[in-house]
Amino acid sequence: MPTISTADIQTLRRQTGVGILEAKKALTTANGDMTLAVDTLRKAGRKLAAAKSTRTVREGLVGTYLHANGKVAAMVVLACETDFVARTDDFADLAHDLALHIAAVDPRYLRREDVPVAVLDRERDIYRAQLKTAGQPKKMWPAIINGQLEKFYADVCLLDQAYVKDDRRTVGQLIESTVAKLGENIQVSSFARLTV
Repeated sequence: MPTISTADIQTLRRQTGVGILEAKKALTTANGDMTLAVDTLRKAGRKLAAAKSTRTVREGLVGTYLHANGKVAAMVVLACETDFVARTDDFADLAHDLALHIAAVDPRYLRREDVPVAVLDRERDIYRAQLKTAGQPKKMWPAIINGQLEKFYADVCLLDQAYVKDDRRTVGQLIESTVAKLGENIQVSSFARLTV
């Protein structure tokens, strides 16, 4: 069994926001492999976030971002369960980072369920036409179209987009990690992007 250093534990804590014991346990389970430990904690965080996602959110704040040129701004309504969490620096930082992401990437929808059926049908029609033109066998079309739709969601849905400050995770995963850290349900209620 590898020796887990205090520096490794602190590094993992900074990356994931978990406690000392959780970080040490994850590193021990992963035999000291930092990447595997992070993945393990992220999976656990997703489970934690899913368990909390049904709890009522009545508090929160509005996060804002104004670009230096004064021509792009974004606002996000970020909700949580308690006023105590809404007043923490971690929650305020998340709200600001989400507003910055929205200003930079310009999502059209919050989640994939919000994309209108007509928009999805139009995308599928475009993909079918492209596949027909490319001469792809019809039996491969469903898998290719599903793959194209995943890319479409990652382009237009906030929670599916690669986070602008760390493209190794999605905005949804960023929120899940904050849920795991703060122990409350956190949801984006709405957002807006303004441009001159």
